[in-house]
Amino acid sequence: MSELLPVVLTVNGVPHTAAVPPRLLLADLLREHLGLTGTHLGCGHGTCGSCTVVLDGEPVRSCLMLAVQADGSSVTTVEGVAGDGPITPVQQAINDNHGMQCGFCTPGVVCSLTALLDADPAPSDEAITDTLDGHLCRCTGYQNIVKAARQAAGRPVPEVAP
Repeated sequence: MSELLPVVLTVNGVPHTAAVPPRLLLADLLREHLGLTGTHLGCGHGTCGSCTVVLDGEPVRSCLMLAVQADGSSVTTVEGVAGDGPITPVQQAINDNHGMQCGFCTPGVVCSLTALLDADPAPSDEAITDTLDGHLCRCTGYQNIVKAARQAAGRPVPEVAP
């Protein structure tokens, strides 16, 4: 049996202390120990982006990060993006622009776009596509997600022919 290590972190504004195995992934801490199942596990290799959370203001793949590496950090999952308030402009824009279909990738996309807009309220199209580059979506074709990002940034959303 491996020894347990203490981890102290703030998740969605709530302080948490846990004793975890050294090799426990941040994604598993969030899902299994804290019950925050909005963080999805897809590929397990950091390729799909579904497990993306915001760690100290930066999007990270929680399937690639050990829980002990997050010690002392602040984590925002998709459940905490809006806090106790109404949905955020990113969430509203994804809804308005049909930027999700099955929804599996959506939590990671929401977290990444939220971090982008927090860092740069008026990102370029290149910054938006660079941010979405690490997310795999098998349903939408990405156009509507990019439109949603533009709307959330307060930029014009181009009409796309049906």
